[in-house]
Amino acid sequence: MLTQLPEGFTTLVTGTGGGIGSAVVDTLLASPRPGRVIGVGRQTVPRPNDDRFEALNADLTTQEGLETLASYLDGTTLHLTFNAIGMLHDETLGIHPEKRLDDLDAETLARLFHVNATTPAMLLKALQPSLKGQHPALVASLSARVGSIEDNRLGGWYAYRASKAAHNMLMRTAAIELRRLNPNLAVACLHPGTTDTPLSRPFQARVPEGKLFTPAFVAEQLLNVLGQRRPGEGASFHDWAGEPVAW
Repeated sequence: MLTQLPEGFTTLVTGTGGGIGSAVVDTLLASPRPGRVIGVGRQTVPRPNDDRFEALNADLTTQEGLETLASYLDGTTLHLTFNAIGMLHDETLGIHPEKRLDDLDAETLARLFHVNATTPAMLLKALQPSLKGQHPALVASLSARVGSIEDNRLGGWYAYRASKAAHNMLMRTAAIELRRLNPNLAVACLHPGTTDTPLSRPFQARVPEGKLFTPAFVAEQLLNVLGQRRPGEGASFHDWAGEPVAW
């Protein structure tokens, strides 16, 4: 697993209250290679049987949560950062993917941009002391194929598509600057495919047979994709099978 990283590498996983984030933690802990796995979420589940895992409860969509994380890390060297924070819909707030222009709502657009684009970028800002240096470092953040501008053939889902496209631009731009702070750093935007989590549940009826993945499968696949990234290669956008996705 992730042989380009040193033995006993340190990992930060965000969004561990969700299906993919939690599964990434479990997959990492199933390997003897990580030395420290820090999981951050609003409702992070402890792993009491593995003392390599540290749970930090913090809402990283807020400045307070980002400051809590930065204080907790205090410049700790990070070899792998995996951001699994994301939002598609929210029944409580009445947020649903738009089918047409008439469905557009400014508050919905702002909310999805904040969670899907602004928060990952602010996370990188907060993590700079832990990323800079000469050590090999991988930064991964969940994106989506529908965030590809070139691949958009069906339309709809305005806020989610646009927020993920903005996410990709922010990650690609940050990768240029972060490589100046650490020449051995690479940034990966990852499309996990349709995963059986609350995020996709309202839309699973249309998923072709064999294309609805378990979080455990997705976590293993995405970590394998990260294992193919080279330190210092800059930014990339790949799907769960390791195939490149057009920006």
